[in-house]
Amino acid sequence: MKLPFKGAIDCDVHLAMPPVKTLLPFMSDYWQDQIVTRFIDRSSFALMSYPTHSPLSGRPDWRAQSGGAMPGATLEQLRSQLLDPFGHELAICHALHGSIALYNEDMGAEFCSAVNRWVAQEWLDHEPRLRASILVHAQNPTLAVAEIERCAGDSRFVAVLLPVMGDSPLGRRIYWPIFEAAQKHGLSICVHAGSTFRNPPTGTGWTSYQSEDYIGQSVAFQNLIISLLAEGVFQKYPDLTFVCLESGFTWMPTLLWRSAKAWRGVRAEVPWIDRSPAGIVRERIKLSLRPFDAPEDPAIINRIFEQINCEDMLVFSTDYPHWQFEGDNALPDGVPRELIRKILVDNPLASFPRLQTNSHVRAHVTQEAAS
Repeated sequence: MKLPFKGAIDCDVHLAMPPVKTLLPFMSDYWQDQIVTRFIDRSSFALMSYPTHSPLSGRPDWRAQSGGAMPGATLEQLRSQLLDPFGHELAICHALHGSIALYNEDMGAEFCSAVNRWVAQEWLDHEPRLRASILVHAQNPTLAVAEIERCAGDSRFVAVLLPVMGDSPLGRRIYWPIFEAAQKHGLSICVHAGSTFRNPPTGTGWTSYQSEDYIGQSVAFQNLIISLLAEGVFQKYPDLTFVCLESGFTWMPTLLWRSAKAWRGVRAEVPWIDRSPAGIVRERIKLSLRPFDAPEDPAIINRIFEQINCEDMLVFSTDYPHWQFEGDNALPDGVPRELIRKILVDNPLASFPRLQTNSHVRAHVTQEAAS
């Protein structure tokens, strides 16, 4: 289904990561010297969750328009392939850089800072429709908080970006300083599919194929939500929203049911969970629309929506430039009509408080929808 009106807010857009040499001007003199002297500038730092030449990494028509290169590598591509034809009001960019997996925490933090500076100067400064998340090296929360504080003064940064799999479940208290800094500045937490691959991506060890890793991401998001519930993150940070990107959502009905059922028997262990976990999850977790992991049969889709009771949970995303839908059919045909506006506009605005500081957004989108 095509978007029924202009002015949608796209919550998951990816920028093709530049060569390391492009990031050097955004680093300190010391790290510029270290990276060149140690030949680190010859590394790609590409995350293997989306290998450059994998069909999933770029739609073939967008790739063709990019001359065979990775789409999303230039602002002109982003405008001509996404912003203009889809009529977006805003698009939130996420720069997933391989440096988040570095064991050298100082180097990882320097790369993250350089990526954020590059995003601000080369993208946000030149396109008023773009917003972005703050990339941090979460293995060192102190350095991550310092980067959040550095970027927080720029209102175009609307979230903090973390991979769903890292050293430990994200609910653990070691990560709480990151959550505290995010809540302090009105930033959301975007948890994206992917891993630092410090630990096996499954509970039974390392996998052999990328398909195993890709399909298994939904289990990681279930682990994320259970961790946030059990550790008391939702109670500790009541104003913080978690947005799951590229998570899918067909697994949510069983997770809600199991968490509510199990909680009744073990709630003495976690007294801070003072009501059914299902209600907490519906209030504090948002899910991106793409990739859409259900058959595009309206009957099935509506049944899943009814089971989740997700009218406030889903946020619009194209997952540009990944290959998640054909042509301009950005909405699945089975999405209920009464939810379309909420998914395209209202839920994104509610999920990212910093977007609401742009008062013209809601007025402009309302006008577009009415016309």
